[in-house]
Amino acid sequence: MAQFIDAGMLRTELIVEDAIESGDGAGGVSREWIEVATVFAHVEPVRARMRYGADQRQVDITHRITLRHRGDIFRRMRFRRGERVFAIETISDPDETARYLVCETREAGR
Repeated sequence: MAQFIDAGMLRTELIVEDAIESGDGAGGVSREWIEVATVFAHVEPVRARMRYGADQRQVDITHRITLRHRGDIFRRMRFRRGERVFAIETISDPDETARYLVCETREAGR
């Protein structure tokens, strides 16, 4: 059974970024994020939780981001809106009709 998603809700403009990794000359890896696309999506906060670790407070904020189906979105990528960065954790096609993608994300740096 097809899941109903209101296409009018896809009005938040997000930049899709992919990481380019290269050797740093010292045995490590240097990562640079490049813009690969701009999409319109629905961003829905799911959970915000504070936890303590290493004697400091850490905040976990997760979002569900829904966008039109694309074949070029992968878990190694991230979404960005201004200074906000959303790391993609899971990607699914909710009704397997190739109409929409739903990405579970974790907001970094908040």
